[in-house]
Amino acid sequence: MEKAFPLPIPSDSDESRHALRKAVKMRAQLRDRGTTRFEIEVIDLSVNGFRAQTGFTLWPGTTVWLTLPGLAALESVVAWRDRSRYG
Repeated sequence: MEKAFPLPIPSDSDESRHALRKAVKMRAQLRDRGTTRFEIEVIDLSVNGFRAQTGFTLWPGTTVWLTLPGLAALESVVAWRDRSRYG
């Protein structure tokens, strides 16, 4: 059974925020404006966001749409990037 755990959400501000995150390992699709969808692996989820891994390059500030299996696409903004991991 997976456990929920609090993780800090990286931020450009000095304010340290926390959200209850659920560790997951699932395939999902992501797209940005005007491009086709590509596969990502979602690593964790919270009510405020998600952390994912992909070989595609995305830049902080980019608006993206996340499609989890069985759900409609959710609009998000890339907050941070660390090599192939994004939040």
